[in-house]
Amino acid sequence: MDKRSLRVAVIDMNNGAPNQGIRGIQEILSRFKKDNDIDLSFDIFDLRQKGEIPGIDYDAYISSGGPGSPTESKGEKWENVFFNLLDQIEAFNQAHEEKKKFAFLICHSFQLACRKYNLGNVTERRSNAFGIFPVTLTEDGERDEVFNGITNPFFSVDSRNWQVIEPNLAAFEKKGAKLLAIEKERKHVDLERCMMSIRFSDEIIGTQFHPEADPVGMKMYLLQEEKKKAIVDMHGEQKYLDMLNSLDDPARIVLTQSIILPNFLKKAIGNLQKQPSLRTEEMD
Repeated sequence: MDKRSLRVAVIDMNNGAPNQGIRGIQEILSRFKKDNDIDLSFDIFDLRQKGEIPGIDYDAYISSGGPGSPTESKGEKWENVFFNLLDQIEAFNQAHEEKKKFAFLICHSFQLACRKYNLGNVTERRSNAFGIFPVTLTEDGERDEVFNGITNPFFSVDSRNWQVIEPNLAAFEKKGAKLLAIEKERKHVDLERCMMSIRFSDEIIGTQFHPEADPVGMKMYLLQEEKKKAIVDMHGEQKYLDMLNSLDDPARIVLTQSIILPNFLKKAIGNLQKQPSLRTEEMD
């Protein structure tokens, strides 16, 4: 690959709360720079706590997950400037045929964008979802270049008290958005499956799950007594032990972390190489 430059803005939505997400994003960016021999630089903007927001001069934007309600921030200054940035990115892309700006929205950021574009019902879950769970790609997801090389279903880290359900099909059509992934089917549970990934536009994509999560950070979470109790109470001790044992499985979150955000970055540098997709009919 020819040496080229890529400037990335990382928007920290954690509001000062301890997290592993920003570290995971930084590690992916650093590894991508080394593996692809490109001049990649990134800056971190603490939006919710310090009001920091990047300008439109970056090539790509990655906005993190974070704590709290994605509905109670309506009208707050930090949310308004975040939405304004999304508008600026879309306006830039509409005005430029070749050079584009790209954005990846994770968890809390994803929920905010779904509310902004009215793509579904942003609602609080009955209970916290935390752990490593399978995610199912839709037909559009199977065709989307960001998921090239992933399995279907694939495994990801889920950590949320909120979710986006009941897709607004009219809003999807108006926006030109595509539903790429949904929550695993639970035949014994009569609840709406939440939306796990949406392509908002050709350049803007979001996920409810955490594609930046890695075994190191996840192990730190799983070993916390509060997290352990929540998983055991919800899914049983065997499920908890299975999660711990699966952390280094190359077919689970290791694969997810190595595929999705790097594919996004490849698209941002115009070098998303077509890779043979790994597909499976069934996974545990």
